[in-house]
Amino acid sequence: MPALWRRRQVWLPTGFGALLLLAALALAATGLGRHAYDLLALERPARGAAGTGARTLVVEGWLDAPELGQALVALRAGPYERVLTTGGPVPNWPGSAPVWPSYAERAAAYLRANGAAVPVIAVAAPFTAQDRTYLSALMVRAWAQRAGVRLEAIDLYSAGVHARRSWLVYRMALGDAVEVGVRSARPTDHDARRWWTSSTGAKTTLGEALSLAWTACCFWPSPPGPPEQRAAVPPAAP
Repeated sequence: MPALWRRRQVWLPTGFGALLLLAALALAATGLGRHAYDLLALERPARGAAGTGARTLVVEGWLDAPELGQALVALRAGPYERVLTTGGPVPNWPGSAPVWPSYAERAAAYLRANGAAVPVIAVAAPFTAQDRTYLSALMVRAWAQRAGVRLEAIDLYSAGVHARRSWLVYRMALGDAVEVGVRSARPTDHDARRWWTSSTGAKTTLGEALSLAWTACCFWPSPPGPPEQRAAVPPAAP
């Protein structure tokens, strides 16, 4: 009869070794925590083909008014020739008339009303129950193809710790032919660099860290095709 058990030698830390290991893990966690905002709220504008920066600024339309105000500051200080605003339908209370058809159009109206000096184009996305940022990036790509605009480089404007994840998704959607830069608005409702001191900061930062990890390891874009194919789930009836 074949043997069912076999003896193995297992190395385990001593009590002192375990304390050193815990101390090292605690130091690493503390370091990551203190630098989490800088890692997630990426600020890396595109260089552009001639080294003069991107000519197109893509603003995520779901940003709040203070964050859109920061996008205007970046717009005025940069070499941008156009702004594209993105986003899908704005949810409304059942029975109420929609104020804005989409986040893209809402953000575009705000930027125009507050002094954007370049064309502001709303690139709305259809409703989708998942992968909203990826669908918005596909809509930007489709708009450029329809408009005959060659997007050699863009700067994506996002919110704080959401910036790195959006940047990663846009790179997946637009491919290697487009240099994707990213800029991020600072939050106004908590201290970004001491995010652990408020429930809002902790929830936002930890949630984005987990979402970024999932996106990096487990998100696989669908094969190229019309972006509307991503919108497979219709909105629920009121």
